[in-house]
Amino acid sequence: MVAPKETILIIEDERDIRELLKFQLQQEGFKIETAESGEQALRILKTSKISLILLDLMLPGMDGLEICQRLKAKPKTRDIPIIILTAKSSETDIIKGLGLGADDYVGKPFSAKVLVARIRTVLRRPSTLKTDTPVGPVLQVGDLLIDPSRHKAEIKGKDINLTHTEFRILQILAANPGYAFPRQQIVDHIRGESYAVTERIIDVQIVSLRKKMGSLADWIETVRSVGYRFKEV
Repeated sequence: MVAPKETILIIEDERDIRELLKFQLQQEGFKIETAESGEQALRILKTSKISLILLDLMLPGMDGLEICQRLKAKPKTRDIPIIILTAKSSETDIIKGLGLGADDYVGKPFSAKVLVARIRTVLRRPSTLKTDTPVGPVLQVGDLLIDPSRHKAEIKGKDINLTHTEFRILQILAANPGYAFPRQQIVDHIRGESYAVTERIIDVQIVSLRKKMGSLADWIETVRSVGYRFKEV
């Protein structure tokens, strides 16, 4: 059982699911806050210290994707890890959520044991505990600058607004130019070897990262049947 200092915000409009999640996670030692809408969740986040968010995508009014986008755009909330809860069978919205900065997803109906394991994995990630801790030296490659201590990437002095995952992928690839990283190896470096993820999710992160890099997009090369590498500039 975890220490009760970890507080989870459940954003779920279905009362039965919300109460079930609350009960199951309280049994594991977590403190729980609940919201049935995005608007209510934003009010809670203004006054409460939240360790992790469980976010349903299908919400009335402001949907889960919009909430995720808003939270990741604000300095105060962008480092709070988000696990998406979804009943949708299509990967599209899951991939969109991960592209916006969500950390993981769990499909409905879900196993309580699996959900708790995913929560603990995300909370163990160092970046969610010490976001201001340097994780490497400043890296300059041509017009690209990567500063891990400030979690910033710049092209010709202009900031690139990257999610945590996009930043880590760029940092790992740029620090090892010419080295071809298999997708699973990228996942292992970012999340830890126990993290369950599909190759499709890595691909969508790369697509998003390339778009944000603009004229330098071709510096991230696809290695057929292997994964990705950073161009030797």
